[in-house]
Amino acid sequence: MKQNPQTFLHVDMDAFFASVEQRDHPELRGKPVVVGAAADQRGVVAAASYEARKYGIHSAMPSRIAKQKCPHAVFVSNNMANYKAVSREIMRIFESYTPHVMPLSIDEAFLDVTGARHLFGDGKTMAEKIRNHIREQTQLTASVGVAPNMFLAKLASDMNKPDGLTVVPFNQEAIEKMLAPMPIGRMWGVGKVTQKKLLSLGISTIGDLQNFDFQRLEKVLGPKSAYGFSRLCRGIDDRKIGTGADEKSISNETTFRHDITDREQIEATYKRLIDKVAARLRKAGFYATTVHLRLRWSDFTTITRQTKIAIPANDDITLREVGMELLNEHLRHRPVRLIGFGTSGLTESDKPRTLQMNLFDSPDTARHEKRNRLSRAADAIREKYGISSLRRGSDLD
Repeated sequence: MKQNPQTFLHVDMDAFFASVEQRDHPELRGKPVVVGAAADQRGVVAAASYEARKYGIHSAMPSRIAKQKCPHAVFVSNNMANYKAVSREIMRIFESYTPHVMPLSIDEAFLDVTGARHLFGDGKTMAEKIRNHIREQTQLTASVGVAPNMFLAKLASDMNKPDGLTVVPFNQEAIEKMLAPMPIGRMWGVGKVTQKKLLSLGISTIGDLQNFDFQRLEKVLGPKSAYGFSRLCRGIDDRKIGTGADEKSISNETTFRHDITDREQIEATYKRLIDKVAARLRKAGFYATTVHLRLRWSDFTTITRQTKIAIPANDDITLREVGMELLNEHLRHRPVRLIGFGTSGLTESDKPRTLQMNLFDSPDTARHEKRNRLSRAADAIREKYGISSLRRGSDLD
């Protein structure tokens, strides 16, 4: 079989709710933490730290049972608003690498990074960058699976938890060999009922299913399920991550090692972020209609500001002009911890979305096209001679 050229990541945060609580409350670190209903209340466990999991505690377990398994466990009330805020921060990190992000839940997502490899390296390199980015920005850990499709990526992310990185083979023969010894319950879509049916046929491993007669399988499971499982057991998964361009965004942000007050350094960093986002927009074939500024001060207060662009744009000059207007308006004389630039309202055309523009607001189309040509020429030079081969005069000391 021809090697699949696509690269997918599945990023799964480690014991997310419990890890956020341990991060925000240092006295809980290293202790068995249970998030959910208190032990003396009727309720269940929402999440458990890895220290608690050693005692057999898991999500959906009655809290009273969890207390019996680990009498010294620390029970913490669910703080969903906080978890959602952290989740949004993590999703923005994903979107700074690719617009093709599909969240599965508050703490995990698929990323199609095929088109981002030329910017950030191969799948393994990108996975390491994303894990480090999450750790530096949120002080949390994530486990990542790298694979040629979504099924294998999700399977891989669970192989070396917590704080793990697993790259599965991209060769068909090696994929089937890797899957063969795994229990049939590890396969996507095999619930308790289906597993019982498969076990009744003598199928206990994925390898058993690989070698099972398809016609017999079809009689038991039906044509559709039999076909799907016969492909998955060989690691074949053709699903894609859909991209509704108008609902997506492309962004980049940087967390400084030390809080910064030097305006020149802040501006230089911000301009580099803008250029990176602009290059990614052009590579993906998108134009932005909205730009965003994100600032986090030293006290962790964070603001996000945005403004519309009259003409959808992806050239460096326009995005720098609009981005710098935002920065000049909202930057204060306070130490900056994080700065970010983003774009949204993405479209595949640079034509204005409305024809009802004021005559005096009409775009200078010649200037617009000239800026596009200059940016594309710069992309070609950087691609041929390296990212540092071309710099703006305004960026030089």
